Amino acid sequence: LRVGLPPSDSTQVAQVASAAAGDGPLFAAFQLTTALLLLAAASSSYQAGPGLLKALSRGGRGVGILPALLGRTNRHHTPYWGVVVFFVIAAALVVASGGKEQRLVLFYAVAVFLAFLAGLLAMVKFFRDEQRRLLITASGLGAAAVALTLAVNLARGFPVASLAAAGAIAGSLYTLWVRSGRPTGISKAEALAEVD
Repeated sequence: LRVGLPPSDSTQVAQVASAAAGDGPLFAAFQLTTALLLLAAASSSYQAGPGLLKALSRGGRGVGILPALLGRTNRHHTPYWGVVVFFVIAAALVVASGGKEQRLVLFYAVAVFLAFLAGLLAMVKFFRDEQRRLLITASGLGAAAVALTLAVNLARGFPVASLAAAGAIAGSLYTLWVRSGRPTGISKAEALAEVD
């Protein structure tokens, strides 16, 4: 394909697609699909993030590791302070990256693969406790593949800030969890969330 570094007004993926499909309707369809996928990814973050903050906030019984303010919802059950927090974080990321989408994509890639790695490692532990060898192996192989992808993304330089931020957030959440008396269990969590 003979595609090198992309120009400042394009992306590597767009350059490869253009070289493979030309600049006609197939390329336009590819670009539209890519845009829709990125919008869906951003939307899922904005939907899941405030909900996670709500789940981690202190409820009526005082269980939780984040302030109760983050668990407040409006009449549509939207955790509005969580939405505000995520808006501020997103705005700070755009400013920190200088509005350059390539930096944002790298930051996003590191954050996503770090979350995938944490989830897969948790699955390895869970399946080890359940003594399910095949699932331990599958989760372990998945974790290894994700760790390799994460390492490649980190080798690009700038995303190290993403890893540092994720580590700081994880450390802060762990500290809050310890200070809250290490609350455990999620039984009836969904029912309690619906009552709010």
